[in-house]
Amino acid sequence: MMGLILIFPIVLGVLMLLIRRPLFSKFLLNIYALTHFIVSSYLVFFNDKAAQGSYFALDNVNKIFLIVLSFVFLMATIYNNGYSRHLNVSNKKLNHYFIMIMAFVWAMSGAILSTDLGIAWVLVEGTTLTSAYLIYFNRTKSSIEAAWKYVFICSIGIALAFIGIIFLNISSDNLNTLNFSELLQNAKEGGFNHFWLKLSFIFILFGFGTKMGLAPAHFWLPDAHSESPSPVSALLSATLLNSAYLVILRVFNILSAAGNSTYGRIMLIVMGFLSLFVTAVFLYHIKNYKRMLAYSSIENMGILSIGTALLGMAHYAVILHLIGHSLAKASFFLTSGNVLELYETKRIKHIAGLMNADKKTGWLWILSLLGICAFPTSILFISEFLIIKTMLTDGHYLMCAAFVILLTVILYGMAHVVLKMTFGKAGGEKLEMVNKNKSKITPSMYIPQVIMLTVVFILGIYIPPFLNNVIKAALQGF
Repeated sequence: MMGLILIFPIVLGVLMLLIRRPLFSKFLLNIYALTHFIVSSYLVFFNDKAAQGSYFALDNVNKIFLIVLSFVFLMATIYNNGYSRHLNVSNKKLNHYFIMIMAFVWAMSGAILSTDLGIAWVLVEGTTLTSAYLIYFNRTKSSIEAAWKYVFICSIGIALAFIGIIFLNISSDNLNTLNFSELLQNAKEGGFNHFWLKLSFIFILFGFGTKMGLAPAHFWLPDAHSESPSPVSALLSATLLNSAYLVILRVFNILSAAGNSTYGRIMLIVMGFLSLFVTAVFLYHIKNYKRMLAYSSIENMGILSIGTALLGMAHYAVILHLIGHSLAKASFFLTSGNVLELYETKRIKHIAGLMNADKKTGWLWILSLLGICAFPTSILFISEFLIIKTMLTDGHYLMCAAFVILLTVILYGMAHVVLKMTFGKAGGEKLEMVNKNKSKITPSMYIPQVIMLTVVFILGIYIPPFLNNVIKAALQGF
């Protein structure tokens, strides 16, 4: 059934290229999104047998990553049905837009399902090539700058990761493989040279950390996320970063199995706190609300990095946080698309009275803020609470204090911007433009956010047993 995720989109892509009609391409994209979600749900929740292959497999660790990708992709596709209707581009360009979204999701799916570090590396690079076109889609001066920065920085990152893979291969002595399971088994048996393994992890962490958006290798992220079409921004933030994180997690497990976990944890904590610090500083100089959401993604990747470095209950919290951030941030980015449709600007100072302009968008904007900033009953409240509890239980008091202070500063910065945009009154000309643009926002541009935010706030109260079992099984990978 994994073939439906990895081979089916290739067939659909060929059909899109041959027929070249945007409506047909949009239909096929919807078919793939629905198929991806149905197949992923079956494999994750209803199939006890692991889906194994030589190069791609579904195990306890990547199940949670796959279902998150699949669900967000489906929601972004539903939103895209309304969003794409008002794109003022040629049919050829619109057709390419749908093809590249499908190719982007295919590359992410392959990276998540890959059993081999080399294949994962190729497919993560594939996400760069497929998403670069989407970042450049609007063809403005700032979008081409963002696309070039994205390609340049991520290419350097992937080159560093490649060097790390070479060092990893050197460290494994006579083991001539990059298969994750075989590398992990070799680490347990003490078959690694520790010097080369540690050096390898530095390069792999910085390399894939570039793609994950961890500071100090995050510079592409604010530009790329702010210049992309909103459904693409949602996929970049909610699913691409997770794909890179999974590769880092697998390599970290190999490092830990070889007896070097302390070394890896220190590096993860340093990059995690640096990500929080960068977000806290830059949020107070933000003029573009989509850049604000991008910096929030850097913050949350930092939280995942810190949680991974901790022990015990923090790992359960990391999985909850990954789910919550993906859904809440996707909702935030999709809603930012509504704001852009209404006001025709990304400048924070030019937006006021969102609640009066469009109540549904206003409420989604506020609820997305509450979800991402861990207000009860958001699942992020539970995850951050458990991470803080772990820090206190393990005696990391200074780390806990720094963590809470940085999160508070970030919360204040985001809340200040969101509340300023939501309330107040828009000027006469602005109000007239907003009323004129209201008709562009269709029901499909509200429904996905409502569904995702409902899941975010329900999971903060109740986690269904079928999902909890998947989360507990994924803990084996930490």
